[in-house]
Amino acid sequence: MDMSVIEDRKARARNWFEALRDDICVAFERLEDDAPAALYPGSAGRFVRTAWDRTDHTGQPGGGGVMSVMRGRLFEKVGVHCSTVHGEFAPEFRAQIPGAADDPRFWASGISLIAHPHNPHVPAVHMNTRYVVTSKAWFGGGADLTPALDVRRTQSDPDTIAFHAAMRAACDAHAGVAPYGKYKKWCDEYFHLKHRNEPRGIGGIFYDWHDSGDWDADFAFTQEVGRAFARVYPELVRKNLATPWSEAEREEQLIRRGRYVEFNLLYDRGTIFGLRTDGNVESILSSMPPVVKWP
Repeated sequence: MDMSVIEDRKARARNWFEALRDDICVAFERLEDDAPAALYPGSAGRFVRTAWDRTDHTGQPGGGGVMSVMRGRLFEKVGVHCSTVHGEFAPEFRAQIPGAADDPRFWASGISLIAHPHNPHVPAVHMNTRYVVTSKAWFGGGADLTPALDVRRTQSDPDTIAFHAAMRAACDAHAGVAPYGKYKKWCDEYFHLKHRNEPRGIGGIFYDWHDSGDWDADFAFTQEVGRAFARVYPELVRKNLATPWSEAEREEQLIRRGRYVEFNLLYDRGTIFGLRTDGNVESILSSMPPVVKWP
């Protein structure tokens, strides 16, 4: 393929991820402003952006990214990070990546988000989308919802229904390249704590190595996933943010967060990929909840 086409696609993907980051940060700061002071005392939070540079395993410059972190009164901790990295995969990692066994060079750009609200009635959420180029090229990502309270961790909960509907709509709008049933099942299977035999949350969609042969269609689908998330999650936060909580509900939230930590450290591909490609450790582990309990 013409290198100019590849470079154009890289630039378009990177610009989209960064624009989506900016829109989400604005929406989250607006939620911070609107949270009722009686439940959320103090000043509304704001994102702090920190740039970082990467060196790959050969010692060569390998791109970097920008961390956007907010510790607010509504959002106890939220990170919306963008990175664009390049270089060579370490030898022990190459066989696991499509197209890297014969040529270890790679380029990857994406957005990664995790939000841990203070209110147990507001679900935690994760979203990421990315574009990866080796000798092959593909999109990956998805979004999943993690309610903290057992009473809300059911498929009949209104938040669950709304979130699944948004992810289904994103897939259905691009049904020719994005099978909702496959990507929902993939999410359910991926975000499962094998050692506890329980789901991390209520699911969503997850996809990887997505290459239908129609790059523009695949990119449009990945953009739609981002837009769907940016619409539905602030709506869910706003619907629940005025609900008061008890100490028992806060305790349940903190214990449930422990499951989140277990999954991210044991199974999460993004965490493993970042650490094994010499990524920014602070950015990679910013998904960890700020307060958690294992009773």
